[in-house]
Amino acid sequence: MAKINKNSHRVLYRKYTSNIKYIMMVLSVLIITAFLPKQPRFRYEFEKGEIWKNKDLISPFNFAILKTNPQVDTDKKDALNNVLPIYTINKYLINDVEEAYLNEFDVKWRSNALPENEKEQYRQASFKLLKSIYDKGIIAINAKHQKGSKNYDFSLLDNNISKAVSTQDVFTVQTALDYFKDNFQSVNLKVKEVIVNLVEDHLQPNIIFNEKLTAIVQENAINSLSTTRGMVQKGELIIAKNNVIDDEIYQKLQSFKEIYEAQSKTIGDSSLVYFGQILLVGFNVCLLMVFLHLFRKDIFADNRQLSLILLVTTSMLLALSWAIKLSLPSLYYIPFCIVPIIIRILFDTRLALYLHLLVILIARFLCAK
Repeated sequence: MAKINKNSHRVLYRKYTSNIKYIMMVLSVLIITAFLPKQPRFRYEFEKGEIWKNKDLISPFNFAILKTNPQVDTDKKDALNNVLPIYTINKYLINDVEEAYLNEFDVKWRSNALPENEKEQYRQASFKLLKSIYDKGIIAINAKHQKGSKNYDFSLLDNNISKAVSTQDVFTVQTALDYFKDNFQSVNLKVKEVIVNLVEDHLQPNIIFNEKLTAIVQENAINSLSTTRGMVQKGELIIAKNNVIDDEIYQKLQSFKEIYEAQSKTIGDSSLVYFGQILLVGFNVCLLMVFLHLFRKDIFADNRQLSLILLVTTSMLLALSWAIKLSLPSLYYIPFCIVPIIIRILFDTRLALYLHLLVILIARFLCAK
């Protein structure tokens, strides 16, 4: 009883050995179709400066001519250069400055023992001049906006109304201080010195760069750019046979390829495509099994040799699938000849030729438009 149990797996293997080959066949079909692309591949291969050796290419639908990457980059740079940096003005800052300035004015005046009878006159005159400076605006200069120039234009946002302004039209902290020194009059030099120092302590920018809003405007400017230039109408000749692929035609072909592949992703049911691929690959694998059953019964009966043949075939078709997904410039880069070489070494020439034709046949269907 123990001996029967020990050899039971061998009994089962011999009993079902004829079915294992069909399981391997089904697994090969499922593995191949699982990794195959589910959209058709653009069948034309082309390079700039080469001769178009295919037949005349007529556009089957309307499509826009895409701009090249350098053209798109240039448009983005131009759009960003046309967007002025956005600054916002804080009109309420003067209220805080007024309270602090007037309170500190009294303290500074008394601490320097200046004439009390002149205090109110100088306090009102100095604050009026300071307020006029804030009304015009004090900007915080941003070095990255200067671009090699001392002054630059910017958009000033005031009550949700934007207007183009130059830094020449407003003050900086230094120019505001210089303006105050030039326009504040006092016969008493000590009074002027005290007030100028006090004003210097209360000068701060009220026109501030709004980085977040500027980024939003720049992003909108980039998003509004057109990535196309011109159209190709349905029925229009894209390129004639034996014509040279120049820059203009190359861009049309590249645009046609991208539009075609984009449309192929949205048209059709992927499950039906998968089912069709199973039928296609399964039919070709069945032809292989029929060929082995009729002409190479020794290989057909040996599961190890059959598994080797299916492994080589599956590996080559998986390599083909990988090449299609990577969009290699040419499928001629794939070494299809490896399959017949390996099979010829291990078996014979006729089987090698048959497997080579089978792989090429499946590859032809999968790479067709």
